[in-house]
Amino acid sequence: MPRKKEHADRYADALTALSAATHRPTHVVNHGDGYAIRVDFAFDRFLVATNTAAGLSDDPDAPDGWLVRFCETQDSGVRVLAEAHRDWLVDAFDAVFETVDRSGEWIESDAHLGELVQQRGTYDSGC
Repeated sequence: MPRKKEHADRYADALTALSAATHRPTHVVNHGDGYAIRVDFAFDRFLVATNTAAGLSDDPDAPDGWLVRFCETQDSGVRVLAEAHRDWLVDAFDAVFETVDRSGEWIESDAHLGELVQQRGTYDSGC
């Protein structure tokens, strides 16, 4: 699809935020008929972020908030390990990371990403 570069420019702040949070490269990828932000991890795991149900909007400030999914590629297809929808990308990322960690689905070597290791076990439920 020919609009990856356009979306990468439009969503530069989101790409930078996820790259800083994960210490991994981020990319705009094809997602159905649209686009998404993707971060690849070890063991065929990846994170996908969109700000509409169909993918990335032409408006980076779209009012729908952010949907972040942490997925695993298996022989039978893609399995979603966790997903979160929040107004802010970083909040959705934090919620997904917390869900995967607490569920026992986190593979320990994935956690050796700088700050991610330091965050483990320091969640505030907000209650």
